[in-house]
Amino acid sequence: MSKPSTFKAIPIAVKSGDKVQKPQGFTAIRDGIKNQPDAGANPLGRKPDWIRVRLPSGGKYEQVRNNVKANRLATVCEESKCPNIGECWNAGTATIMLMGDVCTRACRFCSVDTGNPRGWLDLEEPENAAESVRLMDLKYIVLTSVDRDDLDDGGAAHYAACVKAIKKVNPQTAVEALTPDFQGRLGDVEIVVDSGLEVFAQNVETVRRLTHPVRDPRASYDQTLSVLEHAKRHRPGVLTKTSLMLGLGETDNEVLECMDDLRRINVDILTLGQYLRPTVNHLLVDRYVTPEQFQIFRQEGLKKGFLEVVSGPLVRSSYRAERVLQKNNVGLA
Repeated sequence: MSKPSTFKAIPIAVKSGDKVQKPQGFTAIRDGIKNQPDAGANPLGRKPDWIRVRLPSGGKYEQVRNNVKANRLATVCEESKCPNIGECWNAGTATIMLMGDVCTRACRFCSVDTGNPRGWLDLEEPENAAESVRLMDLKYIVLTSVDRDDLDDGGAAHYAACVKAIKKVNPQTAVEALTPDFQGRLGDVEIVVDSGLEVFAQNVETVRRLTHPVRDPRASYDQTLSVLEHAKRHRPGVLTKTSLMLGLGETDNEVLECMDDLRRINVDILTLGQYLRPTVNHLLVDRYVTPEQFQIFRQEGLKKGFLEVVSGPLVRSSYRAERVLQKNNVGLA
């Protein structure tokens, strides 16, 4: 009789665009977009010299990473492959991504896994998030999330529970919520805005003309404007915030027109950053906007009345969010 084999199977790495089995029992598409037939014809290419970041390292970075892992939290810093993860985490700031790491939408700029979580939620997440904020001794925390169209309220009640838990444990911590659009349901927006937060954000992402194909068909330019407008009208004391990616094919005039649309609904804070293609399956970069042009956009936005415009090639919607009210472009040159 032959002896039982002691060979152990080596796990097969899931490639971008392939299906992956999640621990919760459902499948998703790795990095959000299925493999495109022409992907090989359009490699990622070289970035300009002004887009350079150091590899993440350092004691504070390791502390935040270990804390996030121990409390079973997902962060947009990791899931979206943010280039600023080292800088922000070493500054003791992290953006927690609520409701898991699988989004029900498939925006063509985003590298978060796409699938249907079928109603799954971590009911311990509010307490875990609050404990993480306490351990990191944060004065400002950004909460964001995947879109959860599988939930009746889009996750609004879960968002509110997380904000309230954080405020209960850390009453001095300011909270920003970068939320889904809740499919335009304004009652769900109110649930989040009434939770005790200081900043409510929903990203318009790109100019009106490029909303599709950049964003998932369930998202829309006007739907995002409606959400932001209602949040401000419902609680005028809450700051509203949104973000634009540049380099997707927009013109400079379209950026300025978008600013006008946002100011008409009294959006307070705007962030502008360079779109960076996360994988070969995602949208191509149309142009790399220069640091000088980003500075021009900032000055134009301030003239239009935004409280602050954070503008630069590596800026992301939650980049150094705790410094926004210093009104100095979060220290960027």
